[in-house]
Amino acid sequence: MATEIALLVGLKLSGQKARSAAALISAEESLEELAVLAATAGATVADRSIQTRPRAAAATLIGSGKVDELKTQVHFHDASVVIFDQELSPTQQRNLEKALDVKVLDRTQLILDIFARRARTREGQLQVELAQLNYLLPRLTGHGAAMSRLGGGIGTRGPGETKLETDRRRIHQRIQAIERGLERVRGGRTTQRQQRQAVPLATLALVGYTNAGKSTLFNRLTGAGVLADAKMFATLDPTVRHIVLPSKRHVLVSDTVGFIRNLPTTLIRAFRATLEEVVESELLLHVVDASSASAEEQTAHVLATLNEIGPGETPQILVLNKIDLVPVELVRGQPDTAALARRILGDPEHQPAGAVAISAATGQGFEELLQKIDQTLAVDPLAECAFRFPVGEGGPLHLLHEHARVIATRYDERYCYVDAVAPASLRRKLKRYALAHR
Repeated sequence: MATEIALLVGLKLSGQKARSAAALISAEESLEELAVLAATAGATVADRSIQTRPRAAAATLIGSGKVDELKTQVHFHDASVVIFDQELSPTQQRNLEKALDVKVLDRTQLILDIFARRARTREGQLQVELAQLNYLLPRLTGHGAAMSRLGGGIGTRGPGETKLETDRRRIHQRIQAIERGLERVRGGRTTQRQQRQAVPLATLALVGYTNAGKSTLFNRLTGAGVLADAKMFATLDPTVRHIVLPSKRHVLVSDTVGFIRNLPTTLIRAFRATLEEVVESELLLHVVDASSASAEEQTAHVLATLNEIGPGETPQILVLNKIDLVPVELVRGQPDTAALARRILGDPEHQPAGAVAISAATGQGFEELLQKIDQTLAVDPLAECAFRFPVGEGGPLHLLHEHARVIATRYDERYCYVDAVAPASLRRKLKRYALAHR
C-alpha cells in the first residue's frame, strides 16, 4: 500500500481557563510527538500547523477560517489524511471530513492504529479491537460511508470496514464477545502468575514513557530478544523472564507497554490484563530517556499514570537511560546521577527508591543497576497474619501451606480461616484474602 500523505493540526488555547498551569504542555512539542506517531503508523508528514484560539470551536475544533486554509493545504500537498492532536467529538469529525473531503483522524485513533499494527498475540489483538470498538461506537453515524470511500490506510486497521458498518446491536454483541474472550485470557494469565508464585519470587516491572528504551534494557537484563526499535509502542504484549541478582537471588522481570500523553482511556481499560503485571510487582524500574528534552514532563506523566492505575506507592528505581547521549557533569569520573535525577524529577512528591544512570545500548551502569535492585528489594520479613479463603479455592491455600508456617485452621460452610506466619512477598500475593489479624 502506498504511503499516505498526512497533514498535522494542533490547537493552542489562549484563554485563561484553557489549561491549568500544572498541565501546560507546549503545543509545538505535542505536535512533534504526533509527527513521530504518524511516522510510526506509516505516514509521511507533509505539513503541520497550529491554530490559536481562546476556546475550541464546537463544530470543527479549529474554526471555519482555519478549515478553509486547511482545505487549500490538502489540495496543495495531495494529502490523504488530516490528523488532529486533540480528540475530536463525533460531530467535529463528521463536519471536518465533509469540509475537507479526506479522512480525518485524531490522536486517539492514531494511537489505536499503531496498537493494531503492533499487536502480535491473540490477547493483544482482542485488546486493541475492544478499544477501537468502544471508541468508534458513538462515531458510527455517517462513518460507514466515509470508511467505504477511503478503502483502507491509517485508522482502518483492526475491526475493519465490515464491522463498522454493522448496526449498534451487533457491535455491542461483538464487544461482549471480546470481553468474554479477554476474561478467559486473564484467567490464563492468573494461572500463569499462580504457577510462578508457587516458588515465590520478587517481581520487577519495567515502566516508562514509550521509546524510553525499556525493551533494550529488558533484553540486556534477560537476553530475551524482545523487539526493540526506535518506533513508538514497539512492545504491547508483556514478556516475563527471570534474572539472577548479585546476591544470587532469582527475580522475575516483565516488560510492558509504554505510556504516552493522552493515552486513550479505552486502551487503559482494554489493557488491564497487561497492566496487572505492573500492579502486582514489588519494584518498578522507571526507565527515562535522559537524553530527551522532554524528560521531565514525560517522567511526570508516567508517575501520574501509575497513580491512576494503582501502583503509585510501589517502590521505584529511576533508571536514567541513554546516559551516553547526555552531556552531564562528572563526579570522580562518573555521571552526577543525583543532579541529573533532580533535574528530571523536578522535585516530585513521590521520590524513587534511588536513581541509576545507564546506557542500555552500551551496558554502561548495568552492574550498578543490578546492585541497586538487590539493595532496594526487601529481605522478605515474616509477620503473623490471618486469611479467609473460599472453600472452593484450593490453590491459594496450598500456596500458603507451602511457603508459610500455618498456626491454626478452621472452617465454616463457605470459608477456610487460617492463621499463619508468612513472608512479606507471600502476604502481598495473598492480600485479597487477608483479614485484620486478631
